[in-house]
Amino acid sequence: MSTASIGPSRSRRLPLPGSDALLGVLGLVTVGVVGEVLPRSGLVNPHYLPPTSQILARLAQIVVDPDFWTLLGLTVRGWALGLALAMVLGVGLGLVIGSVPFLRDATSSTIEFLRPIPSVALIPLVVLLFGSRLPSALVLVVYAATWQVLVQVLYGVADVDPVARDTARSYRFSVFSTGRHVVWPTALPYVVTGFRLAAAVALILEITAELVIGVPGLGQTIGVAQSSGAVPETYALVIAVGLLGVAVNLLARAIEKRVLRWHPSVRRDAA
Repeated sequence: MSTASIGPSRSRRLPLPGSDALLGVLGLVTVGVVGEVLPRSGLVNPHYLPPTSQILARLAQIVVDPDFWTLLGLTVRGWALGLALAMVLGVGLGLVIGSVPFLRDATSSTIEFLRPIPSVALIPLVVLLFGSRLPSALVLVVYAATWQVLVQVLYGVADVDPVARDTARSYRFSVFSTGRHVVWPTALPYVVTGFRLAAAVALILEITAELVIGVPGLGQTIGVAQSSGAVPETYALVIAVGLLGVAVNLLARAIEKRVLRWHPSVRRDAA
């Protein structure tokens, strides 16, 4: 009689609903507790790292100040304008360059040369041209964010099925119809990925421009608080900027799910 070993049954455990959010909250609480204990125990100088309770108390005072919301609006305005311009430039140039082989070959080396140049290297130039005004921040944001979109769109156009292109050509599709029904559906997931990457990069450069150049906004206020020795306010404003970054990320992911609700990857995640 043949015997068959029967191993212990393995059941796949499904994650509980909301477990990721709970873990995220637990991580934040842990960081807050550590930030409270270290300065109060004397392990860290409270002058450089105030207790978490003091920082949160200062943050609560800041958010009820109307000036905070004015500065937040200026930061969001610069971020949104820069991101919109980067999307228009990145998508437009990506579709044109990616659809014409000659342009793609002629510009590939130029793109690879310009793309790694950090936007902060342009700060002296934009200060010279525009001073500490909104256009300075826009130049930095657009320069950094456009590459994120442009490269993704180029990948998306290159990913179009050649058979679909040939089929559209055999049916005498116009250039617009080919772009609308063949190129765009393939490139759209790449466009959304570029948007999500560009949204984060645009916020980083907007805050950097405000902090370094002095363009009005939350970044400028952080610089003023730091230079005046208002340590709890500095940390509180940094937390506010971090929360803004979280909001931007959530917005980008919500738009991604909305635009790509038909895409298998989004439908699989939603299932």
